[in-house]
Amino acid sequence: MNRQRLTGWGRTAPSYAHVVRPSSDEEVAHWLESSPVIARGLGRSYGDAAQVGGGVVLDNRGLRGMGPISPDGVVSVGAGLSLDEVIASALPQGWFVPVTPGTRQVSVGGAIAADVHGKNHHRDGSFGDHVLEMHLVTPTGERTVSPTVDPDLFWATLGGMGLTGVVTRVTLRLMRVSTDRVLVDTDRFDTLDAVMSAMVEGDDSYRYSVAWVDCMTRGRSMGRAILTRGEHAESTESSPLLRAPRSALLKVPFSAPPGLLNPLSIRLFNEAWFRKAPRQRREESQTLGAFFHPLDGVADWNRLYGPRGFVQYQFAVSDAHADTVVKAIHTLSESGVPSFLAVLKRFGPGNSGPLSFPMAGWTLALDLPVGPARLPGVLDDLDDLVADAGGRIYLAKDARLRPERLRAMYPRLDHFLEVKNRVDPEGHLTSDLARRLLLS
Repeated sequence: MNRQRLTGWGRTAPSYAHVVRPSSDEEVAHWLESSPVIARGLGRSYGDAAQVGGGVVLDNRGLRGMGPISPDGVVSVGAGLSLDEVIASALPQGWFVPVTPGTRQVSVGGAIAADVHGKNHHRDGSFGDHVLEMHLVTPTGERTVSPTVDPDLFWATLGGMGLTGVVTRVTLRLMRVSTDRVLVDTDRFDTLDAVMSAMVEGDDSYRYSVAWVDCMTRGRSMGRAILTRGEHAESTESSPLLRAPRSALLKVPFSAPPGLLNPLSIRLFNEAWFRKAPRQRREESQTLGAFFHPLDGVADWNRLYGPRGFVQYQFAVSDAHADTVVKAIHTLSESGVPSFLAVLKRFGPGNSGPLSFPMAGWTLALDLPVGPARLPGVLDDLDDLVADAGGRIYLAKDARLRPERLRAMYPRLDHFLEVKNRVDPEGHLTSDLARRLLLS
């Protein structure tokens, strides 16, 4: 056991904890006698969800192993395996993960704790919708849960940020693919209204859909965007290509100087990126890695934001409140607070998880460098917009939400707390996020 300084991927809000790496359910159970304690995967939640100051952090990477894939794509995996490792094993056999976030460098346990989503939520739901069962070690004992066996605990664990127990093994259903390629359609739009209309119209036509949005422009060109949509390519050969994505080719060796990503540099980058995109391109063949995980090509890319780090702010609102997306981008555009990366996606219906993030409608994710004096006020304004629209923010990205906002955004919070108290009555499981939001 060693004491380490831990942060999320945004590199803000550090705290110190003792870190251990259990390799069995028995070892996990032993450490759950400690308090406070929380599990941690590959550290890709952006805020303070996978750390607990002064406590014990269980590094889940010792919980490994992957069983055979059944003819219908069912497989049992250790919660410490990364999606990258699952894909590397499954893809040559003709299988792919049914849902992947923007990085494959996330553990299966972390994918469950955050109930991650991808570019296909409007068609395929979130990661938890493809989990058949999971083995959970809690402070009150071990149990295997599923949608039919202790469903309250099953759903509370999906999106529960690790506060209901430590997932050690997972059974999930993979997606059959016949190539390692995606056929991608690209369209460039001069206005936000145009890209949003195209995304709604394309819900039934594309499995994958995502738009890059420019939040640095004003006036008529505010929110101009590049929309990419795709489908898995079908094989026309007797021996299809099924190669796992390559590891990162580049690495950011040290933190960039403070202020490198500023309004001017980001505005120039956005202009070049927008102009570089084709007005329209159809069925471009891209590798799975290039389409799903472009940032995985650069290791430690979060260092580009400098030593102060960055905040990723992601919210979801219903279709009835689509104007909230427009208002949020207008707020950023007028404030001058730079957003280096803004990603807009469509959501289908959410699942039964009381803290699962997706809800039918829209989600916008913003990467905001820490530093501008106006940033805290802008984030508070965004909170107001989202809350007034009946929306919510994503806890896996959060580093600064106030607890009074949480209950309005997640109306089934009391149900989650009832389930947590049942399996952790003494409150051993907590985190810096849970302390901040009064979840423990």
